[in-house]
Amino acid sequence: MVGAGVIGLTSAIVLAEAGYRVRVVARDAADDTTSAVAGGLCWPYRIRPYEEAVRWSLRSLEVFTGLAGRPAETGARLVAGVTTEAAGAAGGAHGPAPEEGLDAWYAAVPGLRPARAEELPPGCGAGWRARTPLVEMPVHLRYLERRLAAAGGTVVARPVASLAEAADGVRAVVNCSGLGARELVPDDGVHPVQGQLVIVENPGIEEWFTAADAGAEDTTYVLPQPFGLVLGGTAREGAWSREPDPAVAEAIVARCARYFPQVARARVLAHRVGLRPARPAVRLAAERLPDGAVCVHNYGHGGAGVTVSWGCADEVLRLVRDAVAPA
Repeated sequence: MVGAGVIGLTSAIVLAEAGYRVRVVARDAADDTTSAVAGGLCWPYRIRPYEEAVRWSLRSLEVFTGLAGRPAETGARLVAGVTTEAAGAAGGAHGPAPEEGLDAWYAAVPGLRPARAEELPPGCGAGWRARTPLVEMPVHLRYLERRLAAAGGTVVARPVASLAEAADGVRAVVNCSGLGARELVPDDGVHPVQGQLVIVENPGIEEWFTAADAGAEDTTYVLPQPFGLVLGGTAREGAWSREPDPAVAEAIVARCARYFPQVARARVLAHRVGLRPARPAVRLAAERLPDGAVCVHNYGHGGAGVTVSWGCADEVLRLVRDAVAPA
């Protein structure tokens, strides 16, 4: 297994719990991956193909709903919130239209319904209301590491120069290298979508909120986490910098304050930047390497790695089982 982000760890857990001997090799520890700075709202975002993304998301929704019974341990909670289009965007009388291809997700999310006027912040004419998993990612990643260890899996901290190196002495490799797949495979279709966010002291907001148009570089979201209120965000295609931009941070706070004026006065606790590993479509497929080992690729999840993690892990298990029996 290459990669120790949420995609790699969940895939490793599903394999280990199915009886496979699993070793995760990763350049970065889980706390240093893009997963660690993710907002953690379970909602398909900037991911294709849509049909598969919805199926993977629904499986993950099922798993996270179960984990939400132990939030201190797993980092998962079920939190109510509203999604709408950005201010000024056109929407229907009963809420913004679902992003093209995600109709099945809207139809399947338990309890999702048009938001009533009193449930919308000022400036929103319509939206959808749902109770969905909101995951505190640092806690969740530590939970995944413990669960993997309990299943007999191990984690080795070192870089991997090639898939051939990763396959040395093993029957199967699972490539969950995220943005690293650009060089590791190599796959020049993988590229970063930079996301910046601001964490502030929570002035009393208990529900999540998003206002984002598909494909927009500037988005607006407010996510109440135990460590603070996460304000976002950006989605800058091809931007590689991990350094927070003060002007961008100021704009993020201003956008969120349009809907929740109290955040403008909230004390800033931290700035974070992550690089989403985007691709025209997720690569979740198996191939044979020159030495005969099977390689299952599982990367290119864009802004939905957390959302599809468990569904994709189940698919990884199916692909590995088709090629290799447990030892």
